[in-house]
Amino acid sequence: MTRSSHLQAVPEARPADSARPPRVVPARHPGRWIAALVVLAVLAAVLQSIATNPNFQWSVVGAYFTLPAVLNGLWLTLWLTAVTMVLGFALGTALAVMRLSGNPVLSAVSWLYTWLFRSIPLLVQLLFWFNIGALYPTVSIGPWFALDTVDLIGGTATAVIGLVLHEAAYAGEVVRAGILSVDAGQTEAAQSLGMSRLRVLRRIVLPQAMRAIVPPAGNMLIGTLKSTSIVSVIAVHDLLYSVQLIYNRTYEVIPLLLVATVWYLVVTSILTAGQYYVERHYARGAERELPPTPLQRLRAALKGNR
Repeated sequence: MTRSSHLQAVPEARPADSARPPRVVPARHPGRWIAALVVLAVLAAVLQSIATNPNFQWSVVGAYFTLPAVLNGLWLTLWLTAVTMVLGFALGTALAVMRLSGNPVLSAVSWLYTWLFRSIPLLVQLLFWFNIGALYPTVSIGPWFALDTVDLIGGTATAVIGLVLHEAAYAGEVVRAGILSVDAGQTEAAQSLGMSRLRVLRRIVLPQAMRAIVPPAGNMLIGTLKSTSIVSVIAVHDLLYSVQLIYNRTYEVIPLLLVATVWYLVVTSILTAGQYYVERHYARGAERELPPTPLQRLRAALKGNR
């Protein structure tokens, strides 16, 4: 064996720069920046117009913003929203359970209710219940008890009845979709442990279904808040009707409408923030690590700037 056979080829030395991976340059999107600048320019022009246009009469808006009559109307709006959501979802949950029941009568009644109250506009329902006395002037139980429906169903009661019945039809479908989103194996496993159907629904199914129920329920809550303004047509003193009474007397229509608009924006913003934290609470079982909240992100950003 020759000496040369033990020699191995030595690779030729290369410059140090050639060993580095090529530099990745992200693609440039000038159109995005141009579109962003255009949107910001339009937004700035709109905000400047709103702030400087004297016809908005912001001083008048500030004077009426915390007027007792306006605050009373706001309180009634919030009360109607809360009552409608609580009673509507209670009835809607019952409708969802009936719809999923193996009893054909209960399932058919639930489907019929949902079809009926989703088909009739809310305004028509309110006007119908407001004039229910034309169909049933009195409500009686034999010869012992009789009551005039005019005294029984006033404006506020009409609003509650109409809003709750309307809301329950949509809430039932939301709850039913949430229940169907839970894997059937969860129910089978719970029943194999000897749990009753009601206990399975209350302890196993509904907690898991809440993750699918909360987002559309949040939309319904905000929609209900705005839908309460319809009750002004039957002279219920909600927020919109309260400002209408004022501008019918002072003829300051735009400022009073802005008062109602700003209050709706404030309440909607609070409800949106609450919806975010409720969704985050029910996401604990589906995600290993929850994303940071806006407050946590702000604290992290402040620490990073120190």
